[in-house]
Amino acid sequence: MSAWPNLSDLLIDDDSPVPIGLVGAPLAAGSVTPGGCDKAPSLLRETLRRIGTYDVEMGRSIFTAIRDRGDVSLGGMSIEEATGPITEAVAASVADHALTLVVGGNNAVTRPAVLGLGLPLEEVGLITLDAHFDMRDLDDGLSNGNPVRALIEDGLPGGNIAQIGLASFANTAKMHQDALAAGNLVVTMEQVRRDGIRSAVERAIEHVSNCTAVVLDCDIDVIDRSQMPGAPGARPGGMQVADFFWAVRKIAEYPLVRVIDLTEWDPPLDPTDLSALTAARWVAECVAGFESR
Repeated sequence: MSAWPNLSDLLIDDDSPVPIGLVGAPLAAGSVTPGGCDKAPSLLRETLRRIGTYDVEMGRSIFTAIRDRGDVSLGGMSIEEATGPITEAVAASVADHALTLVVGGNNAVTRPAVLGLGLPLEEVGLITLDAHFDMRDLDDGLSNGNPVRALIEDGLPGGNIAQIGLASFANTAKMHQDALAAGNLVVTMEQVRRDGIRSAVERAIEHVSNCTAVVLDCDIDVIDRSQMPGAPGARPGGMQVADFFWAVRKIAEYPLVRVIDLTEWDPPLDPTDLSALTAARWVAECVAGFESR
């Protein structure tokens, strides 16, 4: 065993039947703020070797193997064109693994991640850690700014959607009103600060407890910009990164969670390694939560 066991030791690339699958979805098309989100999956893999496996809180190392299923080939595709291939890749992973991690790419990958469950949308729950409602209009087509609205139009009930971390001065009144009208649970960033991340997560899990399976969307721009400079949509006043990690672990612990995505990390925006290390630790938190089920 290595003197410094790290997350890359957990990755395998063969067909062994392991509990967790990793799917890269390097989608850049259709971003409200164009950038390099498609570079995220490869850099995340490179950075895993810098994150250890020993958790001082649990007093043991995480150990669950992760099958790296590679990246979906999306070169030059629009969001509409990419939806099918991403959905198929997620569906194949869901069939093989108890938990699938989807590494975007921009937030438009969340819709095919949900569709990849292959369930009637009335049975699917969606929890988002996101500064934004993702409820932009669909008039101009799909974008990273409207996957939640698109899923509601597909038939996902608002009663199955819980959104945590919504930020002031980053959304519109119409998005807020439409989310509430649909029945979404809305937990603002100020509510997280006032009541704590534990309360927010407990409310979200209760909101989706009637579902058969749940997707957790981790739009990394929910984190305060000073702690996640590689997220183009992140702003000052966002979620503390420690709260983000706690929420990811706690939600991953919930047995109904079948898919967790990480989106909106744009590596070229951060000349340091801070954002990469944050994204790589997200993997550790997902695995730790899964092992606590």
